[in-house]
Amino acid sequence: MENPKPHGKSYNKWLGDQAKPSHRELLRLAIDQALAQKPADLDVLFQLLREDGCEVSKRGKSYRLKLPGWDRAARLDSLGAGYTLDDLLAVLSGQKEHTPRKKTTAQAEPPKVNLLVDIQAKLQAGKGAGYVRWAKVFNLKQMARTMNFLTEHNLLEYAELADKAAAATAHHNELSAQIKAAEKRMAEIAVLRTHIVNYAKTREVYVAYRKAGYSAKFRQEHESEILLHRAAKDSFDNLGVKKLPKMKELQAEYAKLLEEKKKNYAEYRHSREEMRELLAAKANVDRILNMEAEHDAEKEKDHGQR
Repeated sequence: MENPKPHGKSYNKWLGDQAKPSHRELLRLAIDQALAQKPADLDVLFQLLREDGCEVSKRGKSYRLKLPGWDRAARLDSLGAGYTLDDLLAVLSGQKEHTPRKKTTAQAEPPKVNLLVDIQAKLQAGKGAGYVRWAKVFNLKQMARTMNFLTEHNLLEYAELADKAAAATAHHNELSAQIKAAEKRMAEIAVLRTHIVNYAKTREVYVAYRKAGYSAKFRQEHESEILLHRAAKDSFDNLGVKKLPKMKELQAEYAKLLEEKKKNYAEYRHSREEMRELLAAKANVDRILNMEAEHDAEKEKDHGQR
């Protein structure tokens, strides 16, 4: 065949970064977010997924997941390496670390204010003339973006810019502290729920063990139950639990913390971007003012030498 036409790209490749993520990609992301909350076991992991709107069902030995807006469920073992049932059980038991799969899609973002390049420092580090030309153009663009940012946000006074940057940093740090505190408590609740269940299941065995005078023979026959019971009691002591809370109360507290975390995390992402742009804009203004001061000093020096 003469002059064959090249094969066209697939629709997803043609779309590139704007391709819609698949159901399985979204499920992997949901699992990543649930695992980040350090669930104690598979039941807690599935509960976190359900709280995020994911349907979890089981057919035979296979678990199936489905997110809102999708017609068909996907088998857990079809999500690929790192997301099979065996992989998740290994992560939950602490035998391995979970590594989220890299996103295959990326959203295009508008240009942001970036820090100006210190050209003199780069020259001293051995950068050549080509880099200098690029850096000069880059700095001009960043100066323009910085001025546009300041104008759009009506930050035309330096003191106001500095105050706004400091306030944005403080707000971002406060949200970060709140999220970390919620995550810590949620992890405690997950561990506590597991140990409460184990404590209740093994209580009668341990009472019998105590009545038997801590018999070595009895311990050998019921070692797993005794170890679980003692691990539960040690956990209660470490968490400072004097009276065991009710599971319903723990579930309600966990749900409240999860809701607060979701709300704070959405605001956290926004505050992080706001803080970064404000700090970059302030740093650029500082650098421009310093460059102007150096330039004025050089002119004054030259004038004095004449």
